[in-house]
Amino acid sequence: MAFRFPLHRLSEQHLRVIPRVAQSSRNVCLGTRRGLTSAALRPWVSNISRPASGLPQVLGLASFGGYQVRTYADTIVKVPQMAESITEGTLKQFSKQVGDYVERDEEIATIETDKIDVSVNAPESGTIKELLVNEEDTVTVGQELAKLELGGAPETKKEDATEKPKEPAPTKEPKAAEQEQPKTPETSPASTKPATPEPEPSKKPEPSPSKAENRDDAKPSPGIREERRVKMNRMRLRIAERLKQSQNTAASLTTFNEVDMSSLMEFRKLYKDDVLKKTGVKLGFMSAFSRACVLAMKDVPAVNASIEGPNGGDTIVYRDYVDISVAVATEKGLVTPVVRNAETMDLVGIEKAIADLGKKARDNKLTIEDMAGGSFTISNGGVFGSLMGTPIINLPQTAVLGLHAIKEKPVAVNGKIEIRPMMYLALTYDHRLLDGREAVTFLVKVKEYIEDPRRMLLG
Repeated sequence: MAFRFPLHRLSEQHLRVIPRVAQSSRNVCLGTRRGLTSAALRPWVSNISRPASGLPQVLGLASFGGYQVRTYADTIVKVPQMAESITEGTLKQFSKQVGDYVERDEEIATIETDKIDVSVNAPESGTIKELLVNEEDTVTVGQELAKLELGGAPETKKEDATEKPKEPAPTKEPKAAEQEQPKTPETSPASTKPATPEPEPSKKPEPSPSKAENRDDAKPSPGIREERRVKMNRMRLRIAERLKQSQNTAASLTTFNEVDMSSLMEFRKLYKDDVLKKTGVKLGFMSAFSRACVLAMKDVPAVNASIEGPNGGDTIVYRDYVDISVAVATEKGLVTPVVRNAETMDLVGIEKAIADLGKKARDNKLTIEDMAGGSFTISNGGVFGSLMGTPIINLPQTAVLGLHAIKEKPVAVNGKIEIRPMMYLALTYDHRLLDGREAVTFLVKVKEYIEDPRRMLLG
């Protein structure tokens, strides 16, 4: 099969190789997109011992006149689109270096943003030719990161693999060394007399007292006093900025209550095995608290609202849906993926959504879409043993519910002292929108739903 090659792609050096007869062929028209056929060029190129300056490559031939040739073309790897609100990030590391071969969609670099880490993947298979930025540089969307030479895996790897078995040759050298070693003992008998000064090595133990002295000197030292300064990553900086913004903007106030977890724990104990067998979901407490909050919001809708507008806000936005942000602690910082439309889910559905988001967070696979939005937040510090705390509002939300550790305590029940598993609940709310009456009412509603889960069936 014949292929046409446009002559306007060839340099003057390439054109010198092609006879004038071919140039005058009716199949050739310089300055246009028409060109020579592979059949017309093959006789001249195949007779050249070394193709002129990569003529076959320019023509795009995989093999030409017995030469194995790959097509060489460069493509630029750029910073991908990350999200509407994110325009830049820090290039944290290159997972590939110059000369490395990468497959299509293989990760080349990681960009750290103030919310998530974004992977930069190879658009095509090829070899990295040049890195255009350095690690820890700030990069923007669309910026060029690396040059990629398209093509198959380099043949050098195959050559290296074939050359490695040829390395046993050096095994002869140890033999030669072994033959040279016996020569030294032959001369040693002649020099038996000078061997008398050999006791000199006995002086080596002398440093031992110095070591003891050093130990004595080391005793009074106060110990190692070192300091390390590590630059905060983008996520940590963003978290700090958002938390301080919340403190400066919202009129935050926290109200507390105590909830008896006996009924919910008994409910979970009875049905967790059946739920796990049928759905593969481990039934926990987060789904019950999420459902209780959704039902309590029907009585106090302002908890699910927010303040928007200029100069601190002048408009209240009420929502008919509930998107619950679930606080998840990761190695890099606190993230809040969102369970969307929680009002349409049952306990199992909410639990499954929370479990999936938690796994993605731990595996560092959360996307911007997973964390965008949210109308109410639940933070469970109890998993770390926290007895009580005051969570900070996640703006522009109005409230955040803090869960804490379950502790057995003596409680008065129907005039008797009983030991019950108790948990402190903390609701931090924005006093600009929520008054104390509404905030306390909401928290009491949540308490009632948890202490008697059957109420949730009536909600």
